[in-house]
Amino acid sequence: MESRVLSGATVRGLTLPPKPAARVTGNCSIPALRLTGKLGDGGNLIWGRQLRPSILLEASPANPISPVMRREILRPCQAAASSDSAGESKVGFLEKYPALTTGFFFFMWYFLNVIFNILNKKIYNYFPYPYFVSVIHLFVGVIYCLISWTVGLPKRAPIDSNLLKLLIPVAVCHALGHVTSNVSFAAVAVSFTHTIKALEPFFNASASQFLLGQQIPLTLWLSLLPVVLGVSMASLTELSFNWLGFISAMISNISFTYRSIYSKKAMTDMDSTNLYAYISIIALIVCIPPALILEGPQLLKHGFSDAIAKVGLTKFVTDLFWVGMFYHLYNQLATNTLERVAPLTHAVGNVLKRVFVIGFSILVFGNKISLQTGIGTSIAIAGVAMYSFIKAKIEEEKRQAKAA
Repeated sequence: MESRVLSGATVRGLTLPPKPAARVTGNCSIPALRLTGKLGDGGNLIWGRQLRPSILLEASPANPISPVMRREILRPCQAAASSDSAGESKVGFLEKYPALTTGFFFFMWYFLNVIFNILNKKIYNYFPYPYFVSVIHLFVGVIYCLISWTVGLPKRAPIDSNLLKLLIPVAVCHALGHVTSNVSFAAVAVSFTHTIKALEPFFNASASQFLLGQQIPLTLWLSLLPVVLGVSMASLTELSFNWLGFISAMISNISFTYRSIYSKKAMTDMDSTNLYAYISIIALIVCIPPALILEGPQLLKHGFSDAIAKVGLTKFVTDLFWVGMFYHLYNQLATNTLERVAPLTHAVGNVLKRVFVIGFSILVFGNKISLQTGIGTSIAIAGVAMYSFIKAKIEEEKRQAKAA
């Protein structure tokens, strides 16, 4: 197929022939020539890819372009055209079905979170120090991030003062939400903590409307009422209820709501993997002082020795390591999922995740729940399902209206 270069133009002493002067074999068609910059300033001539000005603009009749050089000029275009053609003809399975990729992220997020919650609660049964355990969670994750950066998987994204200012509030909210969640897990049953944390969509919707100025439809607000009612019923008759666990879980809801919103803003400048790595590092720095002040003396006096006496040094160390790994991995996947969906959708997925956690925790630990607690939890889950359906319907209507 014949490829046209440029006809009837003179560039700094170089006269290009009025007729086609080169032929490229294969299925390569050079797109129309466009000019960037001013010719007097040494503007670049571009054929699909930018070529060096010294090749095209510094030639003169005294130093004409040889046939060998002409082939060298056209060769990059030929390779690029072949690459582009191949890229257009081959579409990856995951690119063709992005919903499957998002679904995989949700599944792995749920699976790792269930394992984390079970192992985490088992640790608290013989080592009830949530501030220190929170530090271990973040410490293991930070080590994982540093090793990943060292091997280049992923490549570390640079950070500047402006981005750091965005990440510090996110990391502080992450640290506060993480510690208060662990305080609640240590104080009450895992199922009860997650029942309280089912209110997160309510806090998220409130923040989205009153802080971000996003209009939340009345139907969505009404669908959240069963969630609030169900959580209230479950709390009134929960056998493991205590105020420390309840208040800590509520503070965690508020903290993670702010983290979700501000993380979404910060994702415009950095990918989610690097974003969570920097958040973990900052959050670790925030969590260390409270752990040292509140639990340090007790740990040195009898905390470590009691835990080692109960389960042994090897199991104690390996339990802390693995709970930290599962914590980091499930949060990393949660952050990757947040990058793909809206904050409210992420909050709904977070609540559905709690269904799995509540169910598995009851099976593993044999937690006894009253009839009213079971009814309240079911109502809350039904409210979440209703919210998810209405939210999906509204988003679909918006897409259809935009397409029209």
